[in-house]
Amino acid sequence: MIKKIGVLTSGGDAPGMNAAIRGIARYAIYKGLAVEGIQKGYEGLINGESVPLNRRSVGGIIHRGGTLLKTARSKEFETEAGRQKAMAFLRQNDIDALVVIGGDGSMRGAQALSELGMPTVTIPGTIDNDMPGTQYTLGYDTAVNTVLNAVNKIRDTAFSHDRVAIIEVMGRHAGFIALEAGMSCGAELVLVPEKEMTLKEVTDELIESHKQWKRSSIVIVAEGAMSGNEVYEHIHHYRAELNPSLTVLGYLQRGGSPTAYDAKMAGKFAQKAVDTLLAGKANVIVGLIDNHVTAIPYQQAERYIYGIDEEEYDLVHALGK
Repeated sequence: MIKKIGVLTSGGDAPGMNAAIRGIARYAIYKGLAVEGIQKGYEGLINGESVPLNRRSVGGIIHRGGTLLKTARSKEFETEAGRQKAMAFLRQNDIDALVVIGGDGSMRGAQALSELGMPTVTIPGTIDNDMPGTQYTLGYDTAVNTVLNAVNKIRDTAFSHDRVAIIEVMGRHAGFIALEAGMSCGAELVLVPEKEMTLKEVTDELIESHKQWKRSSIVIVAEGAMSGNEVYEHIHHYRAELNPSLTVLGYLQRGGSPTAYDAKMAGKFAQKAVDTLLAGKANVIVGLIDNHVTAIPYQQAERYIYGIDEEEYDLVHALGK
């Protein structure tokens, strides 16, 4: 019987993590459980860094970016000895189950602990939106809106100076942020790792577009496709008349208050995580599939891998010409 759960955030921070911590703590307490907040991710498990959570300690954080519990990457946890230290801390503190909020690396850590006998649940928290077992991850919606707001400002300068504005966005090996933001802002070109496009094709597309009396353009580049600097240097060298500029948004995309959608889904994911554990189930990733909050066993999650919307990719370029 579960009486006490632990919660930690791991990997890169994402908007909505604090909302998820709040949701876990308050809903678990509502269900009669005690909650322990593990600080600094798996490194905190190994070093024994934690603090009890109550309703008041998680008050006023739903709108904050980052993570109240802090996060860190742990090389030691990748070793068997490190994982055994983490398990010893969990047992010594009478923690019956662990909720992990983070990306796919965090989920692998949760799965490793589950194999040692600790029931775990993973809540997907990463702006990249690239985890198996879910079509949506906490922080993704906020990151897209952050990019959209930035591009709308950059567009003013691009228009005023007849420039091709190149904006590099995050996303690791996935093009979700680039595609969604590109569609929403009306970009002329979106470069994603899932669809190969040569630098010559980029310049050819822009030249063709500018023949139709267009004087400025927006090019969104996902970091996993190529660097924004590569695009800038190529255009500057071969088509200097396009007057390119480069903006790398970087960590700007990972901070800030979560959108209404991210904050809402954090609460729904938290509820599903706690209810799953109370139902005697564990070792799952909570996610969103076909607009339903689900709990998929780790071993089955790889069956649920979702790529970019290829029809949307074609549409953004059809509309951007």
